Order: sequence, then C-alpha cells, then structure tokens
Amino acid sequence: MSEVSTPTDLPLSGRKDEDMPGHWLLARMGKRVLRPGGLELTRHMLADAGLTGSDVVELAPGLGKTAAAVLAADPKSYIGVESDPAAVALTEKVVGHRGTVIEADAAKTGLAGASSDVVIGEAMLTMQSERGKDAIIGEAFRVLRPGGRYAIHELALEPDTLTDEQKTEIRQALARSIKVNARPLTEAEWRERFAAAGFEVEQVRFAKMALLEPRRMIADEGPLRALKIAGNVLTHPDARRRIVGMRKVFRKYRRELAAIEIIARKPATDE
Repeated sequence: MSEVSTPTDLPLSGRKDEDMPGHWLLARMGKRVLRPGGLELTRHMLADAGLTGSDVVELAPGLGKTAAAVLAADPKSYIGVESDPAAVALTEKVVGHRGTVIEADAAKTGLAGASSDVVIGEAMLTMQSERGKDAIIGEAFRVLRPGGRYAIHELALEPDTLTDEQKTEIRQALARSIKVNARPLTEAEWRERFAAAGFEVEQVRFAKMALLEPRRMIADEGPLRALKIAGNVLTHPDARRRIVGMRKVFRKYRRELAAIEIIARKPATDE
C-alpha cells in the first residue's frame, strides 16, 4: 500500500466533505491514525493482547493501519472482517499474502466458533447502538477459544458519575459534529457490556482524547504528514469548517472524553 491514498481509494469517496462521517473526512484529508487514543494506546493494546503466535481476528480494520502492526507482531494467522468493500481493498493491500480479509458484518462474521485466540476492534463499538454493541461483543465471544482475549480501543466518558443528562448532551454534540451516532460509554458501562456477554475484564488503560490536537497529530502522523494534512484542510473550505467544528466539540468536552483500552478474556471453561 502506498503511504498516501487518493480520495477515490477511500470508503464513501463519492460523498461531499460536509456529509462524510468525521473519520472518513479526516482520512480524505490524509490522516491515517483515526483512533481516539492515537498510536500510543494502540501499541499498548496490541502488546497487552498477546499477538505473537496467536490466531488473530480484527473487526473493521478500515485503512489497514492496525493490521500492519498486528502482522509485525508475528501472529500465527490474521483475518480482517470489514463490511465496506473499499476498506476491504485497502486492508488487502496491506495484508497481502500474510493474511485474509473478508467482507462481512462484525456482528455476523461467518467465522467458525472458538477459532481465534485474539479479537481486536478499534473505534467501532462506539459508533454502534446498545444493541449493536452487544451483538458485536457477543460475536467476539463466540469466535474466541476459551481463554481468548478481546482487545478494544474506544471512546469513553468519564467519570462514571456523569448524569444521564450530561451523557446525552455529549453524545448528541458528538453525533452532530462527526455525523455518526456515536455512543461512548463510561468505564463502568463498558465493563457491564463485557460482563453481560460472559467476558472477564482483565485490564483497562486510559489516554487523552486528543485526536485533533497538534502534538498528537505530529506524534501519530509525523511532522511532514501533519503539515500535509494541515495544507489539505486549509485548501478545502467545507472540510475545514467540519474539522474546526469537531475540534471545538472535542475541546469543549475534553474533561469528559477519553480513549479507553480494555482487554477482556473469555473464561477458560464455558460454565
């Protein structure tokens, strides 16, 4: 895969800047790290998941950025499960002969039960309804062997004591700005979702949600790409308005928004 994809390479490439979901708009501008906790939290998550020698399934790999990091850890096998055909093609370019990418829904992968050691998902459960979250977490549980790990990197709300009114306000502001019905959860709510599916939460990490802050942009993308992204944003007025609006929302709720990593284990015996 070349380092810079053209706009026609991306999912939803036919949409106007003002209509695209926020993460694909950022990708159109050249951003490649689209995770709330940035590269650092992704690296922690992958290290904590234990990939070497494992059969790994990644849900919604998107541009294939994490797939490359997974393959660098020398897993026994890699399968990406992606519902968007354009994203399938992008990840296939990254994976090549070292793994497989299938077009399927994360809630209905079609994979055999108890066939993987690790399931990975980043920045995708947050975008689901409560029922959708439960369906995907349940599918991860089904696909994992006993003792297998489900590793996620998602958006969280904090503290756990936020009122329902506060959570609704933040979720509505996010949905308006990124044009996706984002529903981040508190740590306690994430834990409840995993426990309800039968998982045991083993580890939780947090990071700042600083996706559009200059320091994070440089750390994630490198100085040259960060400059290129800034240039693209400046020369695309509709995109600039959207991204400035997204950044305002992120900054307004910077005390309540965080990135979260969770490692959850399927019990060694199904009891």
